[in-house]
Amino acid sequence: MLKIAIIGPESTGKSELAKQLAAYFRCDWIPEFAREYVENLDRLYTFDDVCKIAENQIQQEIKYEKVEKDIVIFDTELIITKVWFLYCYNECPQFLQDQLDKKYFDMYLLCAPDLPWEPDSVREHGSDREYFFNWYKKEIECLNKPYFVVSGIGEIRTQNAIEMIENFKRKQII
Repeated sequence: MLKIAIIGPESTGKSELAKQLAAYFRCDWIPEFAREYVENLDRLYTFDDVCKIAENQIQQEIKYEKVEKDIVIFDTELIITKVWFLYCYNECPQFLQDQLDKKYFDMYLLCAPDLPWEPDSVREHGSDREYFFNWYKKEIECLNKPYFVVSGIGEIRTQNAIEMIENFKRKQII
């Protein structure tokens, strides 16, 4: 099974891209849990809340270790959570790093911050998207996993991602 993670700064089309790719490849996709979790809080999130988000992400990864599918797409994953821990709290729980060290994903699609910023109730850093993009890129490179930067507006973005996945799949067969 090809396990694909879509990551990137806020408001870069990750969720929409995940839905579109899942429809195209007729595969499962795992929605972003953090957004739903934080939207349902009646207070500011805490370190413990981010731990719960990370634990849920890990449970989703474990669930898909045993599923027989061609492709599964995750809308965000632990790199984003790790960066959030470090950015907000200057520390990252060891359990999260241990899971990242397992190198669960086969490839990453890193969404470029080339879409217009759209504020909402959980987005916090519209002016720092390039900063976070570079940090996510560095984290993927530390894992030594293949990644592809997805750019473009609308259908062009989706087509670019489809081509990247198809090319990656062809290289895996050879």
